[in-house]
Amino acid sequence: MKKKKKYTFRKFLNDVHLWLGLASGIILFLVCLSGTILAFEHEIKDAFASELVVEPKGEKLSITSLTEKVTAANKGVLTSINIPASADEPYIFSIKENPKERRGTNLMVNPYTAETLVPEANPADAFCFFFFKMHRWLLLDSAIGRPIVGVATIIFLILAVTGLVLWFPKKVKWKNVKSGFKIKTKANWKRVNHDLHNTLGFYSLIFVVIMGITGLCWSFEGYREGLSEVIGAEIFNRSSPEYQVDMSDEKVATLPEVLSTVNTELDYAGEVSVSLPGGRSPYYSVRKYNTANFSPVTYDVVYLSKAGAVLDVEKFSDKPLGMQIASLIKPLHTGEIYGYFSKIIYFITCLIATSLPVTGTLIWLNKMKKKKK
Repeated sequence: MKKKKKYTFRKFLNDVHLWLGLASGIILFLVCLSGTILAFEHEIKDAFASELVVEPKGEKLSITSLTEKVTAANKGVLTSINIPASADEPYIFSIKENPKERRGTNLMVNPYTAETLVPEANPADAFCFFFFKMHRWLLLDSAIGRPIVGVATIIFLILAVTGLVLWFPKKVKWKNVKSGFKIKTKANWKRVNHDLHNTLGFYSLIFVVIMGITGLCWSFEGYREGLSEVIGAEIFNRSSPEYQVDMSDEKVATLPEVLSTVNTELDYAGEVSVSLPGGRSPYYSVRKYNTANFSPVTYDVVYLSKAGAVLDVEKFSDKPLGMQIASLIKPLHTGEIYGYFSKIIYFITCLIATSLPVTGTLIWLNKMKKKKK
């Protein structure tokens, strides 16, 4: 009579990994597939967008002249101006016809002629938005799809942890561990499939965990608040800082004066985004992105009163680690944090993650066939 095998902790983890993987496989496949596409969302849109290249001719018009021409030709209130670092890119003026609008209308303006450049409809917008809705809500209503994706993400994190434990052989010796680092391409397809799941899953683990931990911030408000408590900084904080501003001072600084002050405080080349005093804040808020910085998404901020006095200078490098992490949640999730380098890594990771439900299901089906025999 055969002895019954003990139900070990490893067997328990194997069952958890198997059944959670089978239960969430289709959802994870769709979320990871859409994530693979969205890794290069901006590049896909740029490839199909009509080219709005500004041909440098003579000197640029002054920012004051450009502002006057844009506001005279358009209804509404000018809220912000984006000044690129490159000489052949248009300025972007944001205008709100209604103060309740969240973003307003963006106008691309030639800084040499003050001509408003109107891009043609981009066919890639609908394509990318389709995959965005799939990634965030599985093409369902956001109230239904968001928590489903959130639960699937939690399952994916559990699969990552259990998968790491199962990746280690029962007898941890270098000879046995070494085989988990490579794929035996000359073996039969079942072994190759197993290695694709086991080895590629191991190599993508750390990035999958980063994507999962950050991605849950969009799914569950309670999780986002809890993570904010852990890192000591509010995630997705869109509130404006409060300063004691002398409202009796009638002097109003011109945009050239504001930009001159900002360039003095932040003495480096880079893109500048100026938020004008308005309903949300009675002062200038100017972001500057350092062209030579390690990350294209980090920036420093200078706050100035209407009169042009410097209220505060916030340098990203001077922020506490928690605040840095909080401000980088989105680029950490999307892979934009190190530009093309990290985007390529995230694209490969998402491609691997898309394959894991497929290779995992095939492993299970092969085992079921063995049991039947």
